[in-house]
Amino acid sequence: MAARDAGYVALEHQDDHGDGDASTSQPLLPIGGRRGYTRPSAQGGSLTIHADSSYSYSYGPSGLAGLKHNYYTLLCAFFASIGGLEFGYDQGVIANVLVMEDFIRRWPITPLQKGIMTAVLELGALVGALSAGVLADRYSRRHSIIAACFVFILGSAFQAGARNLVHLFIGRAIGGIGVGALSMLSPLYMAEISPPEVRGSLLALEQLSIVLGVVFGFWTGFATRSMAGSASWRIPLGIQIVPGIVLAAGCFFLPSSPRWLVLQGRDEDALKSLARLRMRAEEEAQTDSLLQIELLEMKVESALIIRTMGSDSSKPGLVSEFKAWKQLFNKEYRPRTWIGIMIMVFQQWSGINALLYYGPTLVESIGFKGDSVTLAVSGGIGIVQFLAVLPAIIVIDRIGRRPLLRYGSAVMTISHLSIALLVMMFEDSWSSHRGAAWAAVAGIYTFTASYGISFGPIGWVLPSEVFPLSVRSKGVALSTASNWTNNFIIGLLTPVIVSKSPSATFMIFAIACFLAYLWSTYMVPETANVSLEEMDEVFNSSAGKEDITLKAQIEEDLGLRSLIRELAEEQ
Repeated sequence: MAARDAGYVALEHQDDHGDGDASTSQPLLPIGGRRGYTRPSAQGGSLTIHADSSYSYSYGPSGLAGLKHNYYTLLCAFFASIGGLEFGYDQGVIANVLVMEDFIRRWPITPLQKGIMTAVLELGALVGALSAGVLADRYSRRHSIIAACFVFILGSAFQAGARNLVHLFIGRAIGGIGVGALSMLSPLYMAEISPPEVRGSLLALEQLSIVLGVVFGFWTGFATRSMAGSASWRIPLGIQIVPGIVLAAGCFFLPSSPRWLVLQGRDEDALKSLARLRMRAEEEAQTDSLLQIELLEMKVESALIIRTMGSDSSKPGLVSEFKAWKQLFNKEYRPRTWIGIMIMVFQQWSGINALLYYGPTLVESIGFKGDSVTLAVSGGIGIVQFLAVLPAIIVIDRIGRRPLLRYGSAVMTISHLSIALLVMMFEDSWSSHRGAAWAAVAGIYTFTASYGISFGPIGWVLPSEVFPLSVRSKGVALSTASNWTNNFIIGLLTPVIVSKSPSATFMIFAIACFLAYLWSTYMVPETANVSLEEMDEVFNSSAGKEDITLKAQIEEDLGLRSLIRELAEEQ
């Protein structure tokens, strides 16, 4: 799962030039104010007043040096990313479990039952993802993560101790609720504790954790597959309980999200938590200008959401929730909402999760026989995806979203089409055409690499960029729901379609990737390095400008602008 800001609370506006400083895009100084200089903070970090009268600030350097400088926040984010590890592990482990000898002998299931067993987790995850934000606002991020961990642990225990298929189905449904909630809560918490200069890098930990979970889950099952009896599949299903317990226990020691504390009106507690995360002494908090600016930005965002929605978002009710969701489909937001929904549709119908869930089955369909070879080839899918994510983090801001989506979908189309044609030509004579079989494997790996550098990470980045501040959190939540819904359909249908026609399976994915190419070419705007006002021009809307105007008034009312002016006038 690639880097993104998720949940039901919008984040501070970010500089679109990568992991740079947080920045407003609205002039804050009068014409005579001092501009175009950097003011160092006594406690470390700096505030920069730009020539256009906007400001930015940082607590230290960006990149790897910034991660080292913010080591405490890095450790907190790394710990929270265990939620992504759980998500990925479940995706990776099920591929092995479904083809284990004892599992098949104990429960000889039909392709449709196999699809239901896989897809029921996605259905539970859809419920978990949609409900997690409301719980996070009401009961805090940390406590909601703890609750999600217990739900996930309960579901994993059902799966590991299953005595019949019903237990497995129940376990996966319950576990799915926990996984879906964690897929929303972990990145939400990570985004809200991150300093502006390394927020993008810290959020990338979530995507890395998901892919690492996929790799770890698959190869754990690969290692236990030869064990006698049910231990071969009970052990890998049970192992995922351990990180769930670790994450739940560790959350008691993590600092609270300053943003959630602001939403609850607990400004003093928010300042203390912020000082802890930024490694400032508690007595420095009242005089540290950077902490004061960041706290005021949080208060501005909270007030913006409350005024836009017309109710207190920290105490959600059915009417206010319905109003917030309905707003996404108003005329000014509808094009952006469809961008968020469709990026997830194409992400899933590209076929990536079909390969993760049913990798051994699909590899067998292209002529490979024997557990070791089949599992080893399919296990390489997760490794290739992991390796592809690393350059994506580096080039996503430099090259832009749209070119990566276009070229990625083009290569994915060619890869799937090639595999479909090879299967169609040689499915009855693979043994005498080993070169064709390995060419199909190369096509699978080429597809995976293309996905890992395009639709994989951008599917999580794009929704957070196209929505204005006041509806960004709901827009991201709806996009996530689209992901889980299509994930459910893919998990349910893939084994049935593969059993009927492997070549048709890859042809369907090829058609979906070609449609994704057309969509990204003609419908997707470039969002890299595009400001909120420019985003309005892209969508021919004034929604973002309305947010900017309201935000400017709130900044003045809460004293953020006067604080910046005072700091700019100091020598």
